[in-house]
Amino acid sequence: MRPKRILLVASTAALAASCGRQADLRPAPGQPLPVKPLTARTTPTPRELLELPTYAKPDRVDELVKRSEPRKSDPFDLPPPYGGSAPPQPAGTTPESPTNEVAPTDPGD
Repeated sequence: MRPKRILLVASTAALAASCGRQADLRPAPGQPLPVKPLTARTTPTPRELLELPTYAKPDRVDELVKRSEPRKSDPFDLPPPYGGSAPPQPAGTTPESPTNEVAPTDPGD
């Protein structure tokens, strides 16, 4: 039982040491880098090949909502396929918000 534990500990240590090793990337021995793209001026290095283009990881927008606004009407907001009514207003119109204003009254009448 003792040799199995020693073997287990030794293999775990070897695995941990090999996983932590880091080195610069190079092409395999005898293999060149990929060919130069047509629009590039020079052949990219391995580090340049690993960089993500800006469209692959866009910047995050952390814009907080400063005030609540009603959603704009969506012309593609269709009724569900299993039935239902169409949107109550035509696309492109803004709903009017109800008000609590009352017309002035004349108490002398």
